[in-house]
Amino acid sequence: MNIADINALGGRIRAEMAKAIIGQDDTIDHMLIALFSSGHVLLEGPPGTAKTFMAQCFAACLSLDFGRIQFTPDLMPGDIIGSNLFNFQTSEFTLTRGAIFTDLLLADEINRTPPKTQAALLEAMQERSVTLDGTRHALSRHFMVVATQNPIEQQGVYPLPEAQLDRFLFKLLVGYPSAEEETRIVAEYGKRTGAQRPSAFAIQPQVSGDELVAARAAVGEVRLVEDVVAYIVRLVRATRETADFESGASPRAAIMLANAARARAALQGRDYVIPDDVKQLAASVLRHRTLLSPAAEIEGRRVEAIVAELVERTEAPR
Repeated sequence: MNIADINALGGRIRAEMAKAIIGQDDTIDHMLIALFSSGHVLLEGPPGTAKTFMAQCFAACLSLDFGRIQFTPDLMPGDIIGSNLFNFQTSEFTLTRGAIFTDLLLADEINRTPPKTQAALLEAMQERSVTLDGTRHALSRHFMVVATQNPIEQQGVYPLPEAQLDRFLFKLLVGYPSAEEETRIVAEYGKRTGAQRPSAFAIQPQVSGDELVAARAAVGEVRLVEDVVAYIVRLVRATRETADFESGASPRAAIMLANAARARAALQGRDYVIPDDVKQLAASVLRHRTLLSPAAEIEGRRVEAIVAELVERTEAPR
């Protein structure tokens, strides 16, 4: 698969998503970038902004197994990973696989479950494997997590630990649609009854598992010259040096930003990364990997504004 094929493939997936999702073009573009760079996505937004439905439609565009976990306060790690059950007929323990053994996992309302249960995803998201009773079990080579969370409710929720957040390539803020988009949404969905499912919109798979492997290999060949690598490092290190952040982004953030920039370039039909690729993705990669200083919080500063300032101040290669 070449770069032109990836560009065309991205266009087909966008067209299929547009059958059911009105607006949210930037969010869909970021989900595509995550798909082709083997990253995970955290969608944060108020209720009713189609976060779950968007993830379902995205899965419907792929010829991959889809699994969903509704995170609740009483969810246990075994409900996610599975457990070894004793088989009295064979006198052996047999692995009963949990929902995590799938290709694309929708972790719905991920912040509603305690940290102990959230931690069940740490190894899976980083190493694409899980360890159960001392035995390591490999997950799918396509394994990807699309998680959702509601930023409004404060009761019955558990903030994601930093180690968990750092495993997400992007944290995407799903906001309310524009007045024009909301009018179209009401006109389209106001005439439909019952639960909305991707099948009702005739969404068809646009990429197979083998094509996805080939596309990711092609993305890995996109050129990233030394000057752009140095620019990524300077930008990430700047988050650790500013007084506005109590803690900055990790080296993993720089690696993920580079991978995402490659995928963005490929989806735009280029076999090389330009500084604009890095600039456009910086906020989505860094917003959940930085922690505001007390002074910045008192002043009401926003992470996105500080990252934009750092992008402006950091010299980019020409």
